[in-house]
Amino acid sequence: MSWNPTLDPQCPEAGGLDAIETLIVPRARDLGGFEVRRALPAPKRQMVGPFIFFDQMGPAEFLTGQGIDVRPHPHIGLGTVTYLYEGEFEHRDSLGTHQMIYPGEVNWMVAGHGVTHSERTSAATRAGESRLFGIQTWVALPEAEEDRGPGFEHHGAEALPLLEAEGKRLRLIMGRGWGERAPVGTFSDMFYADAVLAPGAMLPLPDDHEDRGVYVTQGAIEVAGEQFEAGRMMVFRPGDAITLRAGPEGARVMALGGETLNGPRHIWWNFVASSRERIEAAKEAWARGDWAHGRFQLPPGDDSEFIPLPD
Repeated sequence: MSWNPTLDPQCPEAGGLDAIETLIVPRARDLGGFEVRRALPAPKRQMVGPFIFFDQMGPAEFLTGQGIDVRPHPHIGLGTVTYLYEGEFEHRDSLGTHQMIYPGEVNWMVAGHGVTHSERTSAATRAGESRLFGIQTWVALPEAEEDRGPGFEHHGAEALPLLEAEGKRLRLIMGRGWGERAPVGTFSDMFYADAVLAPGAMLPLPDDHEDRGVYVTQGAIEVAGEQFEAGRMMVFRPGDAITLRAGPEGARVMALGGETLNGPRHIWWNFVASSRERIEAAKEAWARGDWAHGRFQLPPGDDSEFIPLPD
C-alpha cells in the first residue's frame, strides 16, 4: 500500500550476478492478514530510475465483509502509482478526488508539497468474497518539482498503449518505450510496463533508458542464462542489450526504469525529499493536525480518522 507501515526502508536482501548489476529478493510483511513484498528501496539500490518504492500487494483473498482500510495519511516529494491485476481500490484524497481503480487502469497521484489520501475496499465489494493483487510504486520527483502543488490522474485500460505480438502482451503504464508513449503526465524520462509472456516468449528491454529493472510477479524468466522466479527484481547495467525469455509456464513481469535523479533521496515514513529539512517540516505539519488551515487536509468523505505520525 502507499502507506509505509515502518520507518525502516532497509527490508530486502540484495546481491550481484555477472550479467545483472543487482538482484533484489523482497521480504514479505504481514499488514494484518494482508501480505506486501517490498523490493524498493533495497540496501544496495535505493532507486531504479526515479522509482524509489516498489510493493507487490497480495495476492490476497478476503471473506465477505473484509477488505483493506488504509486510513488517510500524508505524502510529500513523490508520486504514487497504483496498478492492479485483480480486485479494486476506492481512492479518496485531499484534492477532493473520489476514484475507483480496477485491473489494467492506473491511478497517478502527485504529492508535491503535500497531499493526503486513503485507500479502502468499497462497500459493494465487501458484500461478497473478493481478491486483491497488484503493484504500487512511488516515483521520486525531481528537486525542481518537489514543492509543486499536488495533482491526480486516472487513466482507464483503454487509454494505455497495448502491444501484442509473438506471445507477448504489454501494457505501457507510464513514460515511453517500445515505440509508444503513455498518456500519464511525468516529470522525468521513464518507462513502466506490465508484460504477460507466453512460455518461451522473448521481450527486449528498451536500450535508450539510463536505468532499467524487471520484477517478476508470476512464473519465471531467463536472463543471460540465469533463471529468476516470481518475487525477484533484477536491475541491469546501463547500455547492456537485455532480452527476457519466459519460462516453460510463461511469466508476468513489471518493467521499470528511466532517468536517474540528481542525487539520492531521504525517506522517512511516507515522505520523500532531497533534504532532511523538507522531511522535518512535513513531520511537524502532520503532527500539528491543523486540517482547516495547515499544510495537510483530510480527504472529503473520509475525514473522521487518520494515521498519526509515528513515534
